[in-house]
Amino acid sequence: MQLSDTARRAPSAESLTALVHGFYADVRADALLGPVFEEALRDRWEPHLARMVDFWSTVALGSKRFSGNVFAKHMALEGVTPAHFAAWVRLWGEHTERLFEPDVARELQATAHGIARNLFQGYFGTRPVFAADAADPR
Repeated sequence: MQLSDTARRAPSAESLTALVHGFYADVRADALLGPVFEEALRDRWEPHLARMVDFWSTVALGSKRFSGNVFAKHMALEGVTPAHFAAWVRLWGEHTERLFEPDVARELQATAHGIARNLFQGYFGTRPVFAADAADPR
């Protein structure tokens, strides 16, 4: 999906919907990520996508459309490895860079990296270092 210059400069409902749908299409097609998501979601992809749009709208726009326990939902998944996190972060980076100007993409990536770090620590008891986090001491 091609976004307007305005949508590339600032997240909007339109641009976040495009991001979420494009990103999860690639997640589903990914040889590593796809099976984990398919096992967890099965025939519930449409509600999941709507929920993820609500989540990112809440995070990026302050819409308050999302409520839920992200950590608990993810901790219930089985078979997750560090490689899954690396693949997820890589795909997210590709999609944000494709859809948004660099500053916006970096902000969305930093937020996603923070979420991924917290989930990674919950799974493995350590904090990962994603490629884009190397200069970020948090």
